[in-house]
Amino acid sequence: MLATSIFAAAIGFGSLVTAQFGLTDNDDSYVVNAGSANSLVATVDKASCDVTSIVYRGAELQSSSKYTHIGSGLGSATVSAQTIDDQYVKVTCETDTLTHYIVVKSGEANLYMATYTSAEPEIGELRYIARLDNSILPSSYPFGDVSTTVGSTETIEGSDVFLVDGETRSKFYSSDRFIDDHVHCVYGDDTHACFVKPALAYEAASGGPFFRDIDTNNGGDYTSLTFYMNSGHVQTEAFRMGLHGPYALTFSRSGVPALADFDFSFFADLDIQGYVAESGRGYVSGTASGVGSDYQTVVAWSNDEAQYWAYASTDGSFTSPAVKPGTYTMKLYQTELEVASQSVDVSAGSTTSSDIASTLTAPTTSLWTIGSCDGQPTGFLNADKQLRMHPSDSRMSDWGPTDFVVGEANATDFPMALFKAVNSGQNITFSLEDASSDATLRIRTTLAFASGRPQVVVNTWTADAPDAPTKIDSRGVTRGAYRGYGEAYEVDIPSSELVAGQNSIQINVISGSSGDEFLSPNFILDCIELYR
Repeated sequence: MLATSIFAAAIGFGSLVTAQFGLTDNDDSYVVNAGSANSLVATVDKASCDVTSIVYRGAELQSSSKYTHIGSGLGSATVSAQTIDDQYVKVTCETDTLTHYIVVKSGEANLYMATYTSAEPEIGELRYIARLDNSILPSSYPFGDVSTTVGSTETIEGSDVFLVDGETRSKFYSSDRFIDDHVHCVYGDDTHACFVKPALAYEAASGGPFFRDIDTNNGGDYTSLTFYMNSGHVQTEAFRMGLHGPYALTFSRSGVPALADFDFSFFADLDIQGYVAESGRGYVSGTASGVGSDYQTVVAWSNDEAQYWAYASTDGSFTSPAVKPGTYTMKLYQTELEVASQSVDVSAGSTTSSDIASTLTAPTTSLWTIGSCDGQPTGFLNADKQLRMHPSDSRMSDWGPTDFVVGEANATDFPMALFKAVNSGQNITFSLEDASSDATLRIRTTLAFASGRPQVVVNTWTADAPDAPTKIDSRGVTRGAYRGYGEAYEVDIPSSELVAGQNSIQINVISGSSGDEFLSPNFILDCIELYR
């Protein structure tokens, strides 16, 4: 197979100087020449839909060890290709449950794509992965070498977290939130390969605006550039079927491409299964209120078939992306903390007006709060590092447990996560002038691992153990994730268990499971509040 692809690449390479835009049908492959100023010639295997060669400006970017493909490769597919209006080449790869499209537009060094699914791939995740030559494209954007694992000297966890030059590295540390992840790249001295993703690229993905997954990894054999549409990596909702895309795998000489420079609307003219043009869509606009100026205001829409989101402006106004007709659950987030939910109907060719207001109410009397209630571990100890390194990394601050004194310590002194085998028993000391009234302790969490949850001891009184949270079958904090279902645990503290003066609250991690160190049951904190 590799010999065949090299031969096919050579056919394309030999005609780089004089070849114009077009499609060549070989015995076992299709070769597409983009006819671009910075030449791009791609070869697609007819039997599998694997991209076996990507020659950009005369250099072979495709890895020689593994190919570029949807999923982990289709294995076999019915592959056809056609030229449309002398402007596009469309390659269609069909299986019983998946159809993948690769489109080359004349004059552009881009591989436009879309993937239609009627069932989840057997591997249990949907991604497009480009496996590229890491001698040409060794580096990653936007998060640098955090996902470069080549040269590792030790395996820290599983088969995907490693020690490199004294730092923990993993492909997981390259992730960004869907709402922010429009462009990510791998690059070298004079070449960038990037995924460019408009809002529609995520339409049939799963996980919502704050889901994140692997983007890049230089693992030694090749550099991988990946667009994940869904996976089992802290997935909190059912997988959606339908059309995933369009999206683009782009090639440029230098600099990072901008989403605003791409127009994907031509997909309406290409007979793509499941594609709904803008004329068949509607919009939602309105004003979001009740979210403080210190937070992001995010509005999102979802149903079983589609998902969308938008940031609101500083005055609260928002307009959705172009939405397929239907009934949606519309949610308002205070950064990532859900604070309102309502239903909205969307019709093609019209804009639905729907204002939304936060229903989050402040306690009558707040005694103290640790952290910021925003659905993230914002401001807690090690929260500024956790996305890009393992909890055991030497650059992390000591996880404790410590004695946190309210009024003297800052949130940055309180660990963002509590682990059963590491820092269970984290203590909070605080003073009360009046202990004659009951109080409520609320512990908001963002993600639990192995059913980890808090049980508290107030002075000498032990509160009841809470029920186990909904289990997510995935690692969390150790692979740079922090967002799950977001449980809130409330403990009603009788006044008889409080004293005027100094009090203490000890937070213990409980679970029926066990584990070593950072893979022991744990949970990540959002904020802790004591109020009346």
